[in-house]
Amino acid sequence: MKLEGTMKIGPEGHLWIGGCDTVALARRFGTPLFVYDEAYLRARIRAFHDAFATTGLRYEVAYAAKAFCALAMCQLVQEEGCALDVVSGGELYTALAAGFPPERIHMHGNNKTMAEIEYGIESGIGAFVVDNFTELEMVEEAAHRLGRTVDVLLRVAPGVEAHTHEFISTGQQDSKFGFDRATGQARQAMARVRELNHLRCIGLHAHIGSQIFETEGFIAAIERMAEVYEEGVRMGLPLAVLNVGGGFGIRYTDEDDPLPIRQYVEAIAGAVKSAFTARGLAIPAVWVEPGRSIAGPAGITLYTVGTQKVIPGVRNYVAVDGGMTDNPRYALYGAKYEAVLANRAHEAADEVWTVAGKCCESGDILIRDARLAPPRPGDILAVFGTGAYNYAMISHYNRIPHAAVVFVRDGKTALVVERETWADVARFDRPLRYEAEGETAAVGGAIR
Repeated sequence: MKLEGTMKIGPEGHLWIGGCDTVALARRFGTPLFVYDEAYLRARIRAFHDAFATTGLRYEVAYAAKAFCALAMCQLVQEEGCALDVVSGGELYTALAAGFPPERIHMHGNNKTMAEIEYGIESGIGAFVVDNFTELEMVEEAAHRLGRTVDVLLRVAPGVEAHTHEFISTGQQDSKFGFDRATGQARQAMARVRELNHLRCIGLHAHIGSQIFETEGFIAAIERMAEVYEEGVRMGLPLAVLNVGGGFGIRYTDEDDPLPIRQYVEAIAGAVKSAFTARGLAIPAVWVEPGRSIAGPAGITLYTVGTQKVIPGVRNYVAVDGGMTDNPRYALYGAKYEAVLANRAHEAADEVWTVAGKCCESGDILIRDARLAPPRPGDILAVFGTGAYNYAMISHYNRIPHAAVVFVRDGKTALVVERETWADVARFDRPLRYEAEGETAAVGGAIR
């Protein structure tokens, strides 16, 4: 496995990241433990800025918070000049609590609740990315009631399938996301938003999938989106933005071969210039929404090795103290990872082991057929590329507490998410007690 960012193997044979010994991190903070290389997070963001700076385009890099959202991450991306893409009231609350400027926040989601819409409007977020006709009317209703005019982008399904897993492909026609281009829904949505008094349509949005290792899909989507954009301009919409989403691939295993960030950006910029110039349209501002490509490579997860089960001639299992509760991606869609024994990283990985979690599920697997040095109880296992969609998808299955999250930089550590305890897992439980007719119980109500 190629070591990314500041990762290295120290003279004692331990894996180091951010100037910190991962074995010492595990000892100090416990496991499972998510560790982020802060310098590499910032370097990934700066690579997008540097690439766009050479294109001459107006642009915006909006970090997709769904990849990993915490106060510290929101603060970091703000410091690096990013906007923020949130998909729920919880992510919006976290961003605002971190002091993120609301005007630089966009809200996504195919089923925003009225509470989330109102929260966004009242907070003064920069724009809603509207996903369907129902939402158009909901945002209009809320804006009217609150006496605001709201900027929106219309999400369009351009009918482009990127080369990715079907569960994370979102730009094709058969998708829960966006107004379909082929059947005329996008045109109808533009016509409807033009009629509404409290919505201002400033742009169009498309996201064609995730873990994309080529540029052809982006180019094809941009060409189709330019056609839709031209129709919107003819209708008199104040369009100024084309948001091409994210989906830029990262390396999980040596089988993956992601393009450099600059190559993605140059292809997108070239396609926008070509498609819009050919139609005599002003070149729009180009927005992108990288999430995984920023957070993913910069994060690792540390586990403590526990039990083993060897089935001669069949499979070798080694279990760790986490699993599908902190990384459900193998269970969801067979995601692949690579790992190393962090306390013996210098030893030859000449055995094949399937890394299992501690949940009561046969499918609780982290890595199938990982090449490792012979594991022993108490070893520290480091799994690479877990910075995106791992902590973000964490669960309390089997009442397992959530792991802690640490940022590391120049040999220093910052605990940015505390580890939960068993008591934390049960903190919202209440004993069984039925309320008599007319009694008021402290249930439900506002969520903010």
